[in-house]
Amino acid sequence: MAPFSEYHRFDALDLATMVREGRVTPVQLVESAIERIERLNPAINAVVQPMYEQAYDLARSELPPGPMRGVPFLLKDLVATYAGAPFRCGSRFLNDYVADRDSELVTRYKKAGLITLGKTNTPEFGLTPFTEPKLFGPVRNPWDSTRTAGGSSGGSAAAVAARMVPLAGGGDGGGSIRIPASCCGVFGLKPTRGRTPTGPLFGEMWEGCVVEHVLTRSVRDSAALLDVISGPDVGAPYYPPPPDRPFLTEVSAPPGSLRIAYTAEPFLGHEVHPDCVNALHDTVALLRDLGHTVSEASPSIDGPAFARSFLTMLCGELWADLRDAERAVGRKATMADFEPTTWALGLMGEALSAGAFAQAVRSMQRAARVVGGLFELYDILLTPTLASPPVLTGSLQPKPSDLFVLELLGGLHAAWALKAMGVLETSAATVFDFVPYTAVFNVTGQPAMSVPLYHNPAGLPIGMHFVGRYADEATLFRLAGQLESALPWRDRMPELAQ
Repeated sequence: MAPFSEYHRFDALDLATMVREGRVTPVQLVESAIERIERLNPAINAVVQPMYEQAYDLARSELPPGPMRGVPFLLKDLVATYAGAPFRCGSRFLNDYVADRDSELVTRYKKAGLITLGKTNTPEFGLTPFTEPKLFGPVRNPWDSTRTAGGSSGGSAAAVAARMVPLAGGGDGGGSIRIPASCCGVFGLKPTRGRTPTGPLFGEMWEGCVVEHVLTRSVRDSAALLDVISGPDVGAPYYPPPPDRPFLTEVSAPPGSLRIAYTAEPFLGHEVHPDCVNALHDTVALLRDLGHTVSEASPSIDGPAFARSFLTMLCGELWADLRDAERAVGRKATMADFEPTTWALGLMGEALSAGAFAQAVRSMQRAARVVGGLFELYDILLTPTLASPPVLTGSLQPKPSDLFVLELLGGLHAAWALKAMGVLETSAATVFDFVPYTAVFNVTGQPAMSVPLYHNPAGLPIGMHFVGRYADEATLFRLAGQLESALPWRDRMPELAQ
């Protein structure tokens, strides 16, 4: 049978319905997806590990009767493991490592009926909000190849925007689903902390900041898959209250009149681009037209203190990640195995005292309490997802002078000097100027989503960021469904994908 030529025009639930009704076969969908990957990937560098043989084998087998039976899928090459496939995390050090088991999340993806065709590009260990690893090279934004696709789920977001697949895996520890969703003009929801499984290899990651889900074209695909993959796995350290009814049901349910706070004031950075501010004001007007009560308000957060604490936590967690990587590979790591920033952050983590780490975590938890107070008054908080439209590729990398210092002091194993010179804080400040909102809600554990409502005059996507109360994805899905109906984006695609 020939590939399905209209494949790229449908979301995952549409494709699964066609499979169920016998109008198309899983093999046809796999062939169609592979054709698009092979044709488009050289231009955007989203897929770094094809898994076509496994995909064909699954497509020809008796697939589980899940809601996405036969739908092509791409897996982010970070955290989630697929037995028999390389697991590189964007790092030279793990280049030859092959996973020996499926993570619980991958097991649930398979039960949903998804067919994994390959793995997507990610920055080394998912550390940055841009996807430019030395191992594979940068992901290029399908809307403008000179611009970032965001990170750390940049490969997945670009693949969905280019219509290679209708949905792809993502993980979010500081905005890594929402950031690339905004950059690439797709929908990205970060679920509540603990909503999706992290086993069997992890309990919590980054002190509970990391949660995995997907990037999608449609709201309903995100909701339908979350229904399948959510729930505790064996040994889970915690799990949020279960939903009252399926998330998919919420997408078509009216949200009622919500109390929505909004702000353009950055929590961690300094300035917000006028295009993002204009999009925010347009969103406020739309929400009022839809019957919501919208007021300007925001939590009072000490941005510099929060950024320092988050960076401290990140350094400690990365040091532990590098030790885990050494055990997996079976040898001691050296500076030559990693990018300079990764190695320097790991050195900082090694030099941290247990007390400094605990103090940083407590500082973030106190900030989370402040944020919680806002949600006693409001149902939703609205901000731009990012402080600007997608920036030029390479512009968020350390400056050459900072990179020289990182390489020099990293080679000397001089964490004390790195700390004294404040090189890492300088680099982090540049990053937080681009992503001033998202990381706060990884710390609070609240669900949050980037909704692809706007493009600027240059045609670049601008996402709007909505945050809900803890464990209240339902309200977000109801609002997202309403917004999708009011300002449809599903058929909007970059020229490259047409």
